[in-house]
Amino acid sequence: MAGCWTACGRAAGPARGRGRASARARSCAWPGWRSASGGRHDGGPVRRDARRRAMTIHVIGAGVAGLAAALALAEAGRSVALHEAAPVAGGRCRALPDGSDNGTHALLGANQAALGFLARIGAREGWVEPEPAGLPVLDLRDGRAFRVALSPLAWGNPALRPPGLSAGALLALARLALPGRDRAVGPAMAAHPEFHRGFVDPLVIAALNTPSGEASARRLGAVLRRLGGRGATRLLVARAGLGPDLVAPALAALARRGATIRFGARLRRLESAGGRVVGLDFGEDAVALGPGEAAVLATPPWESQRLLPHLETPAAHAPIVNLHFAHPNPGPVRFLGLLEALCQWVLVRPAGVSVTVSAGDAAVREEAATLGPRAWAELRRAALAFGLAGDWPEAPPPCRVVKERRATPRHTPGPALRPPRLPLGNLALAGDWTDPLLPATIEAATRSGEAAARALLAAGQGDG
Repeated sequence: MAGCWTACGRAAGPARGRGRASARARSCAWPGWRSASGGRHDGGPVRRDARRRAMTIHVIGAGVAGLAAALALAEAGRSVALHEAAPVAGGRCRALPDGSDNGTHALLGANQAALGFLARIGAREGWVEPEPAGLPVLDLRDGRAFRVALSPLAWGNPALRPPGLSAGALLALARLALPGRDRAVGPAMAAHPEFHRGFVDPLVIAALNTPSGEASARRLGAVLRRLGGRGATRLLVARAGLGPDLVAPALAALARRGATIRFGARLRRLESAGGRVVGLDFGEDAVALGPGEAAVLATPPWESQRLLPHLETPAAHAPIVNLHFAHPNPGPVRFLGLLEALCQWVLVRPAGVSVTVSAGDAAVREEAATLGPRAWAELRRAALAFGLAGDWPEAPPPCRVVKERRATPRHTPGPALRPPRLPLGNLALAGDWTDPLLPATIEAATRSGEAAARALLAAGQGDG
């Protein structure tokens, strides 16, 4: 299946361009894929209005935001062309060459946009709930192993309560969920140190990728307010991985709707005139946008600012470090948490074990040679504490360390960025960083892509 994520070997010429096609820019030539002009490759009938199909909307960036925008536009009957600078789709949710994920990404039942996207691409069944009985947590400070429910509604059961829970702590958490003046989460929970250490801090780091001492209470509140519905706190992970359970199904769904995609195609410059984009310069080739054609810019914030210099983007970013151990496991998918540890979350799949270190300012500076053994020793303790299936030897297995130095914006208190959805008349902006309220997550990325598509459709772009 990895061959579906990399170039399929056919040079992709632009719909209208200049110069020779870049040797790096490739497009998938699966049955049913359309050329940029809207013609079908399988010889089947063109079902939609030919004039509409001839007007293309170009999506720059095939991360989750770009994929979501492309799908929404294709579902609305628009001709869609995706352009991705990397050799694979998925962005920070991409699969690595060995089949492991770039990072450990989980969803909650509250993530309705992301789950809806998965359902529309036929991938919802690939996301499973590994710990329905409560999240197993090992506290390395005292060696205590326990389970905790993510939903306060389940805390009536003493066996599922987080450490340090009290009426005062619960009230302080409820105050964080209320809209109001932004402040750092850590000081707001200072009167409840054990509850903060055992529940709030791990939640903040996982959701905001920012240490709780400097994390925005407003952003956390946006997350908390979405956790009250039925099933909202169900934790879901990709059973086989982000490649087969997210990226490949998304590409296949786009293929069925006639989209094209080019890999290795980095946008060098946006050409604009009269308040609209008129050309996309990819270096060795270019695409001219005719009347009614449009684009979605779904690139990382630094790339978006390079292309739109006056665009306001996040000033600081936070890293995430992921470790992937080549350790096959015969048991079911499991998901464990650790306190007072380098490892924060451990995802155990049949193909291997992955560890996440969010807000990893220290870990990103540490050498892989020491990170691997440290992480393995910790996760091994957790695996043995909870009786996970399989063999857990003392010697660490081979490990791949992935450091995303600019994984997300650093979500600190202050005025939220509100970049324009349409910085130009026929150009929409997408990306998890554009959400003024939610932190940078799969949910925010999906919402932004769909919002970008709606903005273009409302403006009549791509409609003949």
